[in-house]
Amino acid sequence: MATDVFKDMQRGGHEQVVFWEDADSGLRAIIAVHSTLLGPGLGGVRMWPYASTDEALQDVLRLAEAMTYKAAAAGLPLGGGKAVIIGDPRRVKTESLLRAFGRAVESLGGRYLTAEDVGMTVADMEIVRKETKHVTGTSEKSGGSGDPSCLTAKGIFYAIETCMKELYGDPSVRNRTVAIQGVGKVGYQLAELLATADARLIIADTDSQRAMLARREFEAWRVEPDEILQVECDVLAPCALGDVFNRKTIPRLRCRAIAGAANNQLATPADAERLAERRILYAPDYVISAGGIINILVGMQGGRKGYDRAKAERLAKRIPLTLLEVFRKARAQGITTARAADELAQARLDEARAQVAKERGRGRAPVRKRTARTKVRR
Repeated sequence: MATDVFKDMQRGGHEQVVFWEDADSGLRAIIAVHSTLLGPGLGGVRMWPYASTDEALQDVLRLAEAMTYKAAAAGLPLGGGKAVIIGDPRRVKTESLLRAFGRAVESLGGRYLTAEDVGMTVADMEIVRKETKHVTGTSEKSGGSGDPSCLTAKGIFYAIETCMKELYGDPSVRNRTVAIQGVGKVGYQLAELLATADARLIIADTDSQRAMLARREFEAWRVEPDEILQVECDVLAPCALGDVFNRKTIPRLRCRAIAGAANNQLATPADAERLAERRILYAPDYVISAGGIINILVGMQGGRKGYDRAKAERLAKRIPLTLLEVFRKARAQGITTARAADELAQARLDEARAQVAKERGRGRAPVRKRTARTKVRR
């Protein structure tokens, strides 16, 4: 297995992968640090009942890499990392498990900064914080930036307006139809923003109670989860898990644009070409979902004054400017928006890498080594 891990790390350019097991609490976690070129690797911890360790590993590697590009594209002084905990958060999440995860984070000495993600909450981060200072997204009461989902939703809303401007020459979502796949934390708040702006909503969620609540609250049309990708709409907003668009789903899409908060929406790079062939405007997920890490960064920079909400809002309004740059680059070079976004992010990473090499030549920068290790606590 170790050989395969190193191959996967080399293929993705990851710096470090840590497997952590705590027998007393039942914790089984993987932490992946993709890049620390621009700063410490920031990324949430996702708790999910993965079918296998390999499935969890592949997910954390992809998510960590996406966080690197998300921070780079947004121009933030952060690197990319991610963590996954294998298990059902509704059944096995305990304080002892969360504290064991906190110790795993602490073992990396600040190379990885954790935050909440799928299956985790701000309250969970407060528990993790008992074991490590390298935790973000804690409550505003304790000096943190709180739940980042609100600012993430706003960034997606701004991106949808940008897509409307690109397609129709008018950014207004009034009477435009937006289909939201997943009305969890981000999806629900996105629905609220869109409903307030008089958009027509179609929603779906695997949690039927949550879907019914959103339907009533926003006067939305509800469809089953397996129907949402095929509804006719102006914008399809995936706000659940990744790998949404692939060779099977793309031919059935009936949307004009895609702009959502889910990470790693394209199953393969070739799927960006498939979307372009169908003339579907794709807003790269890591570009438009940067509101969450912006929220966290502002909280980290707050110091004694605490979280500056106004500053976070101002920075989030840069998201559509970056997206416009992506659209312009894609048009000018005849490439997909996904590739245009990658090139913008990669240019910043290359610049930082060149600076590190320069400093290393002067004997001022450490040499980064790829490492994979397993830690077992009895």
